[in-house]
Order: sequence, then structure tokens, then C-alpha cells
Amino acid sequence: MKLFYFTSFLFILLSGCKNKPEVADLIISNARVYTVDNQFDVVESFAVKDGKIIATGSNEDIRKKYKAKKMLDLKQKYVYPGFMDAHCHFYGYGMNLHLVDLTGTRSFEEIIERVKAHYTKSPTAWILGRGWDQNDWEVKEFPVNDALNTAFPDTPVFLRRIDGHGAIANDEALRRAGITVNTNVSGGDILKKDRKLTGVLIDNAMGLVQRVIPKNNKQEIINGLLEAQKNCFAVGLTSISDAGLSKTVIEIMDSLQKSKQLKMRIDAWISPSKANFDQFLYNGVYQTDRLRVGAIKLYADGALGSRGAKLLKPYSDDPGNSGLLVSDPQELRDICNEAYKYGYQVNTHCIGDSANRLILKIYSEVLKGKIDRRWRIEHAQVIDPSDFHYFKDYNIVPSVQPTHATSDMYWAEDRLGPKRIQTAYAYQELLDQNGWLPNGSDFPVEGINPLNGFFAAVARKDVSGYPENGFQPENALTREEALKAMTIWAAKSSFEEDRKGSIEPGKFADFVILNVDLMSVDLMKIPEVRIEKTFLQGEEVFSAKN
Repeated sequence: MKLFYFTSFLFILLSGCKNKPEVADLIISNARVYTVDNQFDVVESFAVKDGKIIATGSNEDIRKKYKAKKMLDLKQKYVYPGFMDAHCHFYGYGMNLHLVDLTGTRSFEEIIERVKAHYTKSPTAWILGRGWDQNDWEVKEFPVNDALNTAFPDTPVFLRRIDGHGAIANDEALRRAGITVNTNVSGGDILKKDRKLTGVLIDNAMGLVQRVIPKNNKQEIINGLLEAQKNCFAVGLTSISDAGLSKTVIEIMDSLQKSKQLKMRIDAWISPSKANFDQFLYNGVYQTDRLRVGAIKLYADGALGSRGAKLLKPYSDDPGNSGLLVSDPQELRDICNEAYKYGYQVNTHCIGDSANRLILKIYSEVLKGKIDRRWRIEHAQVIDPSDFHYFKDYNIVPSVQPTHATSDMYWAEDRLGPKRIQTAYAYQELLDQNGWLPNGSDFPVEGINPLNGFFAAVARKDVSGYPENGFQPENALTREEALKAMTIWAAKSSFEEDRKGSIEPGKFADFVILNVDLMSVDLMKIPEVRIEKTFLQGEEVFSAKN
């Protein structure tokens, strides 16, 4: 009898232990949670422990199974996986925050005034700025530097165009760089007028000046990265792909992440250099919870706005010019072979149809078939109709930036003509090749807010609603496609879809909270949407109320 009572007691005890709720660090409840999983489910609640999602489901299911150290009742607000930018310049953005901001300038005269005001407030040995775009001016022509020389005869000035593929320098900067009317550079252009330097430098020509500009010191790099992180968290970004970094910057990022100062997840692409190859490429993919180093960033051509994009036929508005190849094709081919050997991705900047064709063919030669290496074409902006098949035939990833389409749409047809424009910014056609694609912004070329990319991809309009029916609306993405492109597909583009990109058990608890439903809200209201909270690994890293 005693044995019976003891056995019964033990059974009850064990049964009670079995049914005891598991303790979670955080439970999100009473929400509309877009999981962005394979079924694109919407659930009410999920639980987080040790920085990862451990369960999703109904409010009742999660309450039964888990006891929370912290419970967050969202009162029917909306939750999405942490937003990702699949192609940006996070480090560059951080370094630009203290330069002269020239975005939105409407004339070269306005540029001079902004530079003067900045220099009066913050005098420096070199005056550096970025953001001008002659396509926004009444006279849409490259400037000459006469007024810049008058305003700053002795202080070197170097002002990069919005796309980073052109710049204007004053004569003092040109002198320090050793540039004369007889200087030539492969893969670049030094513009002249009446046999005089204008100060405008295109693509590789900019490097002649950049090599004599003092480098940022370690503390400046740290300050820039942390300031960039703060701004990115405020717009819901929890993960970024930084396109082209030095060994020094990557090592600083890694150190800051290990000391828990830099929390942003970073997919760091190495620039092609001996130091990077020795440290990273030849040692294989490097990965921690927050950093991945497993891709090389290459450049094939320049940009469309500065007429540096390499086209198969000349520009419609500049018949003597078909753009520039900024890298030697054989060198690109050799790097691709090395990357293949060591298991690295190759992510190549291609704007013009000629540059796209060149790299698609090089990729096909190296890959030799439909294999899952996820080599990427960055921008994939102008594609000849006969070349789309390469993406499907070789599993090549078209990495797009929808805000480029709505920034360029005012003048792109002038550059390309009515026929070529039809297969430019062709995101739906590119999506059809493999059934997925990642979305980025290329910031600081564009703004950092990922919802701008979501809006541009779906609406194909600017924030004023122009054009009424959208720019080439047949290539718009659906809302579901656009959300996937900045979450799970962005994660997939760097082989990280098993770690992030959706709200599923086993993945990092990276998510954002909004008070609107991106899947149903009036499209024209999306540019006004603001993030309420951003969480990374279960930790609140931004709150609009703070």
C-alpha cells in the first residue's frame, strides 16, 4: 500500500513538473504579428528566450506554455521581422554625417552657400561634402569650379555627387592631387571645358584626390558607426549589408560588436585588396552572431546619373558617350575564380546593360551551371532583353534598390531612350527569374528608411504621388513581395535565412512594432509611417517615446 501511495505521489509530482510553464524572457501578446514564414502567417503572440524566438501562436497557447519575465501587450499593434537593407554603405553613411550635406540643393550657387555656412561653423583642413545632383537643377549640366575657387582659394574642397560616382573639386584640391589638363586615368574621366579643368571627376578619377585626403582615425570611425547605428535603429533596421569595406573597418566593427557597443547585424563585404584577401578570403567565411564576412564587392561600371554606367550603345542624350568600365574584365574574372575557390560570394555593381552583360557572362563561365552560390548583381539597373535568362540559368541574384527607380524616373528615359527604358528597373521581371530578390537602399545614395524602399517597390511613385499611374507599374512588387525583399529574402541573399528574416522559433528575436498594417494601409500614407519600437535579439534598442 505504501508503495502504491508513493508511486501515485511521484506520478502527480512528475505530471505537475511536466505541465509547469517554461519561463520566457519576453512575451509579445495581443498583436498582429507578420511572421513572414513560408505560409506568411499572422499570429497573435510569440515568446523570446536568450535572444531567440522559442514559440509563436495564439495568445492562449503562449500563455498556457510560457511564463514571462516581461510581458508586452501591444493592443493590436503590428509586428514585423526586423527590417534589413541588403545593399548599403553603413560605414560610409556614418562618416558622412559630419560632412557638408548637399542633398536637395537646387543649384551650384546653393552648394557654395551651404559649404560656406558649414565651414564657418566647423572649419577643417579639407572641406568634404556629398549629395549634389545636377539632374535636380534648372540647368542640368555639370558645374565648373570657378565659384568654388573664389570662395575657397587656399582650402581644398572635394564634394561628391549623390551617387558617389562623381565629384567636383576646387583647384587647390586638384593641385594637391597632381591633376592637370594632361592627366588621364583608366576607368574614369576628368572633365574639361575650353581646355581647362572644370573640377568635375567621374568614377576612378575621384581616387586621385581621395588618396591625398587625410584618413579617418579610429575614434572617428567608432563615433560614425555608433551614430549610424542609432539612426538606423530609429527606422527599424536591425541588419544591413555593407557594400565594400577595408580590413581596418571590419576589425573595428567586430571589436565593437564583441564589446556590445555595436549591436547592428552586419553582412560585411570586403573590397578587393591584398590585406582583405589575406585576412578574410583565404581563411574562408567568418561569422559571429552579429557579423558575417563572406562576400567580395566589385565594380563593373559607374552610375547612370553621371553617365558613367557602361551601355551597349551610346547615351541617348550624349551620343558620343557609352559610359565607363571602371575595372579590367580580366581582373574581375580572376577575382571571381578566387572567390569561387574559397567559397565567397561575389557581389558586383552593374548599372548599364553592357556592364550587366559582362558580369553575367563572367559569372556563368565561373559557376558553370545552376548552383547555389548566390552570386549577386548589385542594382541590375539596365538589362538587355536577351540577358535576363542568365539570372535563372545560373541562380544569379538580382539585388535591387527600388528608390533608385523613383529617384531616376524623371530623367532616366532621356539617358536611355524609349526602348532601353522598358527593361530598366524591371523588378518584377527580375523577380520572375528565381522567385525571390533582396531589396536595399544603397544609402547614403538614398535615405536610410527601409519603408521608402517598400513604398517605391509597390507604388512606383514619389511621395507626391507622381506619376499618377506609377513609373512602369508592370514592374511593381506586391506588398508581400516587397516585405519579403526587406526581411527573409534579404537574409537569404547572405545565406542567413536560418538565423534571421522571419519571426519563427529558433531565429534571433529581431522585430519592429508599428501602429499601421503595411499590408492594407493606403499606400500614399506609408512614407509618413514611423517606427514605434525596434528590438534586436529581444532587447529594445529604439523606442519613439524615448
